Amino acid sequence: MKEKGKIYFVSDVHLGAPALNNNRERERIFAQWLDEIKDDVSELFLMGDIFDFWHEYKKVAPRGFTRIIGRIGDLSDRGIPVHFFTGNHDLWVYDYLPEEAGVVVHREEIIKELKGKKFFLAHGDGLDAEDVGYRRLKRIFTNKTMQWLFARLHPNAALALGHGWSKKSRIAKMGTDENFKVKEDGMYKFAEEYFQKDPVDYFIFGHRHQMAKEKMNNKATFVLLGDWINKFSYGVFDGEKFELKRFNAKAKV
Repeated sequence: MKEKGKIYFVSDVHLGAPALNNNRERERIFAQWLDEIKDDVSELFLMGDIFDFWHEYKKVAPRGFTRIIGRIGDLSDRGIPVHFFTGNHDLWVYDYLPEEAGVVVHREEIIKELKGKKFFLAHGDGLDAEDVGYRRLKRIFTNKTMQWLFARLHPNAALALGHGWSKKSRIAKMGTDENFKVKEDGMYKFAEEYFQKDPVDYFIFGHRHQMAKEKMNNKATFVLLGDWINKFSYGVFDGEKFELKRFNAKAKV
């Protein structure tokens, strides 16, 4: 029997991004999207970089985002599983969001069966074997000693440093869609290699800020979810087909 409800996937919202000047507007649009899907969502996957920078202390969490955290909490309270994948911008999520909003945090890629199909799910950072510099940087950021030392900073200083780094990162220097060739991308090559040892039906990634849905070897489907900076895009799976869509932001503002 087909399970009721649809499964939604979204990535790279980058709430609070210092490189952008429309953060409040984008937060309201994202909140409106969460309102729109709430009656038919059976499971929600937040696939990384939902926040442009996140670092929480034992008694202090970043200011703002109450619209989003509240709506996610409402979904969780209704028994809808909400999965939060840490991205390269919000990897310092600890226990605040699980306790306050009920999300299930994933720090690594996972394999999950959804409505009878096998999904490989990840934000995607660190999967490109050619991105040696970032893979090295990620090891530093996930180092427990480094995290402990960063937490010793005053929150004002820590968040200022974090937002400064964020402003210089991928979000501030994204390439154009015209230059992007999905089959030449390192994450696509990773998926091709992985499929040879463990066939799955869908690879779902964020990170690249590109929208792509590509059939691999007439078997697996490779998906890049886009972003909520100018695409306002998301994925939805109803048990039979996976679609990439755009939220009609102009009509919802």
